[in-house]
Amino acid sequence: MTPALRETLSTALTLLVFSVIGAGLLSGAFTLTRPTIELSEQAVKLALVAQTLPIGSFDNDLIRDAIPLPANAQLGLKRGGMAYVARKQGAASAVVLEAVAPDGYAGEIRLLIGIQADGRVAGVRVTGHKETPGLGDYIEIARNPWIGQFTGKSLAAPVDAAWKVRKDGGAFDYLAGATITPRAVVKAVRKTLQYFEAHKAELLAPTPEKRHVQP
Repeated sequence: MTPALRETLSTALTLLVFSVIGAGLLSGAFTLTRPTIELSEQAVKLALVAQTLPIGSFDNDLIRDAIPLPANAQLGLKRGGMAYVARKQGAASAVVLEAVAPDGYAGEIRLLIGIQADGRVAGVRVTGHKETPGLGDYIEIARNPWIGQFTGKSLAAPVDAAWKVRKDGGAFDYLAGATITPRAVVKAVRKTLQYFEAHKAELLAPTPEKRHVQP
């Protein structure tokens, strides 16, 4: 074996050892921090879910009582989602449904939509999107109150034909020059209300037992 080859093999072996050690350290760090990360993510999601519900409208653990939802085209869920049932003294008062508007300007817009037992929207929050900064991102409550106009709306009010942005003859405001994003959100909220009406009995069942809602 020539000196050059010996040096090359030695360098390669050293790199391999360091790679294995590095991978082990990263794996160990992930294992150690994963519970903390999961708790943090859960807290953030719980805060957003709670924002879609009236203050004082529930006294249960929304995460613990969540119901798995199957993949559903009406909700825009390709891999399923969750329904967070709000209960007051054991009685279901509302539900927060995960939904996706698939036709945003830059792709999917992920939503949490709170619906009261009487079918009125309790609140809507955006949990993820890739819309154009300065235009499409006004759907976020931290940047603009636009998303608040859904509160109190239902399938009956406004009427079906008015579930559009004003530019299309509907009842919902939009930002001039950016209509694709609000169109997608309005359509998704309406479809979610329709889903709720079709599955109300399952979603608001009297017991918070773990169960799957049928497609």
